Amino acid sequence: MKEPVTCNPSTYTSPKAITLSVGILFAPSITFRLNGNYWNNNQKYSGEYTISKEGEDLILHSSSQTQIVPDHFTLIPENEETADFDLLNVMIGINFHWQRTEDQKFKGTLKIIDEGKHLTAINILPLEDYLLSVISSEMSATSSLELLKAHAVISRSWLIAQKIKSEKLTDTYQSCIQDEQQYIRWYDREDHEHFDVCADDHCQRYQGISKAYTPFVRQAIDATRGEVLMYHGEICDARFSKCCGGVTEYFENTWEPVAHPYLTKVVDSATRSSVPDLSQEENAREWILSTPDDVFCNTRDKAVLSNVLNDYDQETQDFFRWQVSYTPSELSALIKSRIGIDFGDILSIDPVERGASGRIIRLRIQGSKRSMTIGKELVIRKAFSTSHLYSSAFIVETEKNTSGAITRFTLRGAGWGHGVGLCQIGAAVMSAQGYDYQEILSHYFPGTQLQKIENEIINHEI
Repeated sequence: MKEPVTCNPSTYTSPKAITLSVGILFAPSITFRLNGNYWNNNQKYSGEYTISKEGEDLILHSSSQTQIVPDHFTLIPENEETADFDLLNVMIGINFHWQRTEDQKFKGTLKIIDEGKHLTAINILPLEDYLLSVISSEMSATSSLELLKAHAVISRSWLIAQKIKSEKLTDTYQSCIQDEQQYIRWYDREDHEHFDVCADDHCQRYQGISKAYTPFVRQAIDATRGEVLMYHGEICDARFSKCCGGVTEYFENTWEPVAHPYLTKVVDSATRSSVPDLSQEENAREWILSTPDDVFCNTRDKAVLSNVLNDYDQETQDFFRWQVSYTPSELSALIKSRIGIDFGDILSIDPVERGASGRIIRLRIQGSKRSMTIGKELVIRKAFSTSHLYSSAFIVETEKNTSGAITRFTLRGAGWGHGVGLCQIGAAVMSAQGYDYQEILSHYFPGTQLQKIENEIINHEI
């Protein structure tokens, strides 16, 4: 493992002034509770309200009054230290198997806008305050200090990179290609036009101050304040997923066709330096059907998992290697409901292209009504699950009866998530084995450097 590059503290000034906007709740009406005094222009608000669209107007209701408000309704706390607000019935884990609603509490400014199809509640707050919640929401707040430090750095890096990217984003490539032969799509920055990031798994989990901060969380933020990953002078678009399955994936195989050399193939092991070429079908099959015990993320250590996984994440047990099974009629109905394509009777499922981790990038489905190639990985995961399949690193086993008719398709897979960048469970194991956060980052983001950045640099870039 390469020696990590240490930071240069002399280049750092506090980025506290950097603010961001986070899309939290998307609904026809939004109920919130202001715990303290909030202001919109010269009018003071406190207590519980519901805002909804009635005709062309946004109407704010409370127990004592009803009024028309602007379609960009902003509430600023009178005292940022003591005031907070609750958003009721926030949907988390949208379209994933842990989807549920919960009430959440937030610091900072509340902004509600009309986006046409729904109203959107946005939280505006300083970057470092956002990170306090993110590393407690993405993982357990009881995680080890070194793991929390690593996540603070990559979350900070990713966020700033997204803000810079949003300013430079151009229509130089398509995010969806669809015709009679193929349906290829990826999801990223183009989905959020009116705020910087969303609060769910599409971006980074952010659940306000609902998650309990521990002294370690605060210590991790303070110890890494202003630190980001850099590659050739640019802030890294640092990504992460729950479990890579033993090998991480290339960025361009999941999102837009842009290569990031630090988001590359990494074998998640201290002793194994290479694996066979998993883009080749036979190698991928052998790898997915194996359970290598010399990779970090292959663990069932309850102490490690309880530290890195929040309560609802712990509902997922078989994440390193897993399987699901469908009858042909179940699978045909599922694919039609999930991606809107009616294949009729499913006759075959064949990988067309795999990535460095064995994840399928393009998949050919042959049916009695049509045959098409679908991709990228999130479309594939969506098509084969009522929520999202754990990953697109899978092989297909087909069972037939004595007359040769297909009776069942079984998918045997590896990993949990897109597999790009840091592997959270692998990093948790590394931390438990004594690796510090610099070594963890060096492992998952080869060729990068840690650097403390000046607030002026960020603001100039953004």
